[in-house]
Amino acid sequence: MKILLLEDDAATREHIVRSLTQAGHVVDACSEGREAIFHATGETYGVLIVDRMVPAIDGLSVVKAVRAAGVSTPVIFLTAMDGVDDRVEGLEAGGDDYLVKPFAMTELLARVAVLGRRPPLGEGLTMLRVGDLELDRLKRTATRAGQRIELQAQEYKLLEYLMQHVGQIVTRTMLLENVWSFHFDPRTNVIESHMSRLRSKVDRGFATDLIHTVRGSGYRIDAGA
Repeated sequence: MKILLLEDDAATREHIVRSLTQAGHVVDACSEGREAIFHATGETYGVLIVDRMVPAIDGLSVVKAVRAAGVSTPVIFLTAMDGVDDRVEGLEAGGDDYLVKPFAMTELLARVAVLGRRPPLGEGLTMLRVGDLELDRLKRTATRAGQRIELQAQEYKLLEYLMQHVGQIVTRTMLLENVWSFHFDPRTNVIESHMSRLRSKVDRGFATDLIHTVRGSGYRIDAGA
C-alpha cells in the first residue's frame, strides 16, 4: 500500500518509514504541511499518517485542506495531544483514527492495516438514499429534495453511517466506535450536539423528519413517520 507520512521529527520519521517499508508498504515522507497537501491532493494513497504538531501549516489544517479538496483517503493522526477534546477536534477535522505518542510501532502497523482494508468508495454503493435525501459518497455531498446540505466533516460521517443503517436503531456505542473511533465513552455530549446540528440541516423546513430519536436506545434514519 502507498502511504503518505507527515512528521517533522527526523528520527521519528525515519523510524516510521523504515518500519512501514519493512512491512511491505511504499512511503512518501514529508516534514512540512504544504508539501503534504501537495502530495495528498495530487496523488493516490491508501492511508495518510499525519503528525498534528508540525511547523507552519499544522497537521489539523492539512487534513482540513485535504478534505475540503474532496480527498477521502483515511487519516491517522499522530500526536502527543492526548486530551479527549484534542481527539474530538482531530476526528471532526476529518481524521479517521488517533494514535497518541509515544506509541508502539506494532499498533501503528495494525491501525494502518485496518484502514487499508476499507473498500474504495468506487466499490459498492456510491449513492445512498433515504426518501428524498441523497448522499453522494464520491463527491462527499448531500442533498434533500434537490437542495444542497452543507455538512462539516464529522456531520458527513455521522449522516453516512446513519444512511448505511437505514431503518435500523444505531446506538451511542455504535456511533462512538464507528464515527468517532472511540472504544470507550468519553462522557461528553459530542453525539447529542452533532446529532442536533445534523437534524436541523436535514429535517428543518421539510414536512417529514428523517432522523428519529429512539428513546433509551439511540437513533434511526428512515422515510417513515
